[in-house]
Amino acid sequence: MRALWGFLAGLVFGLGLIVSGMADPAKVQNFLDLAGAWDPSLAFVMGGATVTAFIGYRLVWRREAPVLNPTFDVPTNRRIDRPLLTGAALFGAGWGIGGFCPGPALTALPLLAPGTLAFVPAMILGLWIGARLKSTPVLRAPA
Repeated sequence: MRALWGFLAGLVFGLGLIVSGMADPAKVQNFLDLAGAWDPSLAFVMGGATVTAFIGYRLVWRREAPVLNPTFDVPTNRRIDRPLLTGAALFGAGWGIGGFCPGPALTALPLLAPGTLAFVPAMILGLWIGARLKSTPVLRAPA
């Protein structure tokens, strides 16, 4: 049942990306092009998402537990460290260069646009490399 709800949530998210036009990398690239053909529509989509998430979280946190889990799964790590900043910088660079973040890239994949066909394999390769780097033990000099 949980997988079905996850699928439906992903479907609604993907449809929202398509309806809002965010599956088109030109929308993202034009949003980031402040000196050229700037397109503010992404800011409106992000604003709508922020308002929706704000209201949703206020409603959800009133519950004792989520509907499909016995407890909330809330991360406890609040550190801002080098891996977090490096990952954020790489994500932002890939988003700016490719015009996609993972959700819209996967949503646009059935369109078979050449940019999508290059971006998604590169994204998967980057995820794989990142997982390998994260699991590799770091050698440290004795203190």
